Amino acid sequence: MTQASEWTAQLPELAEGDSYYEDLGGGRFRSTIHAQGAWNPHEQHMAPASGIIAHCLAQHEARPGMRLARLSYEILGLIHAGEFEVAVRTARPGRTIELLEAELTAAGRVAIRANAWRLVTSDSSEVAAVEDAPITPVEECERWYGSEWPGGYIRSLEMYQAPHHRSGRGTVWIRTSHPLVGAVPSPDWVRLIGLVDTANGIATRVPPGPGSWAFPNVDLQIHLYREPTGEWLGIDNAVTFGTDGIGLTSSVLHDASGPFGRAEQILTLRRA
Repeated sequence: MTQASEWTAQLPELAEGDSYYEDLGGGRFRSTIHAQGAWNPHEQHMAPASGIIAHCLAQHEARPGMRLARLSYEILGLIHAGEFEVAVRTARPGRTIELLEAELTAAGRVAIRANAWRLVTSDSSEVAAVEDAPITPVEECERWYGSEWPGGYIRSLEMYQAPHHRSGRGTVWIRTSHPLVGAVPSPDWVRLIGLVDTANGIATRVPPGPGSWAFPNVDLQIHLYREPTGEWLGIDNAVTFGTDGIGLTSSVLHDASGPFGRAEQILTLRRA
């Protein structure tokens, strides 16, 4: 039996459902098996957890003509599976610039704290320019199953890997057929944000698991210079391991139209 199947055999009883989360009302949600993490069977994966926070941020005092341009997530500890609450407030109101804050509380403690800058939009097409290079289109990539990773979240994904993919440097396209929250529609950018944290597992420098190294990220920083659309998220990333137990995963984010932003994840390196 493989490590992944042994781990899967220990899965706790989690709600099945078709979506990643069930909306319980009043800012409360319940995670399903699809949101299950890859480091522990009783936790949520940071990817859908960041997506549900983005979902709540998008709904908070929405203002036409403004959009979220930067999302910063601090992971304060294990994100317990099951029921949890997301609370959002406006920390810095403004006519053209606003700062929002959100907290995800599970099992009686804050597991994720997030900040998001919401900026006014305007027509800047006259000076628009992008330096990030395009990546191999999904049609030229091969199906990848991420079999080194256990857990319900990874099993919920459809993933394709570019031919040049290697350890420490990779390009992957990801999509999911599962809605984020029950029957509630989410904007494309929210659903794609809910996939970004996958970046730390697509081009691992060492195989995860016992006898190797663990390299969980303690944060997720996302900058969006364009609002993404569609169902596919392209991740082009590089993984750096330092000499003193700290690493970094850096990614350029793409949709079918090209690059739209960047993500950074600082890592804590530990012998498993």
